[in-house]
Amino acid sequence: MNNIKELINNKSPEEALALLAQEFLGKIVFSTSLGYEDQVITHFIFSNKLPIEVFTLDTGRLFNETYSVLNSTLERYKTPIKVLYPQTEAIEKLVSEKGPISFYESLENRKECCYIRKVEPLKRALKGKSIWITGIRAEQSDNRQDMPNIEWDEANQIVKFHPILNWTLEEVKAYIFKHNIPYNPLHDKGFVSIGCAPCTRAIKDGEDFRAGRWWWEQNDKKECGLHSR
Repeated sequence: MNNIKELINNKSPEEALALLAQEFLGKIVFSTSLGYEDQVITHFIFSNKLPIEVFTLDTGRLFNETYSVLNSTLERYKTPIKVLYPQTEAIEKLVSEKGPISFYESLENRKECCYIRKVEPLKRALKGKSIWITGIRAEQSDNRQDMPNIEWDEANQIVKFHPILNWTLEEVKAYIFKHNIPYNPLHDKGFVSIGCAPCTRAIKDGEDFRAGRWWWEQNDKKECGLHSR
């Protein structure tokens, strides 16, 4: 991993992505949730025609606005985005046995739903890859303040690269507007982190970045399992 750090040291996000794409041709992927940050990175990749596979996870519970921004992105860049779905049998079993909103009933049930709809498809997408690009920013939560932009993901046995880790939200938004990049209109309505519709709400002034996700839970660390922090 030290060789990777040396390769991209002091490089801009676009320069780093280009170098990694060349060094790990066919082994580098970017996961997009189609939110602000990920749209910036998608623009880096598609506008520079970098050979990096871009994929998204369709949990089956996304907002209509999310599907709209996916369509707008495909129309803008004329480049495919791979869409992964949960395993049909696992979803059928979950909903048949526990109903369509079991995730509200307990933390265990919520994590089970997240695993089936997000984590398992992600593992399929990352299988056999060497570099996983994400839109994580340090500003998004306290436990990301000390994150390096290159790190080892033990759970998925892959190197993760966060190209805009140190960008502020204002910098992200400014880049979006400067380059006229399609973005989710829910961001204009107070939605900061946008996931599944039943599990996401807008945040109020002064609330934490993650307050809009799984707001009914009392635990401090609210993650779906895609990232350890």
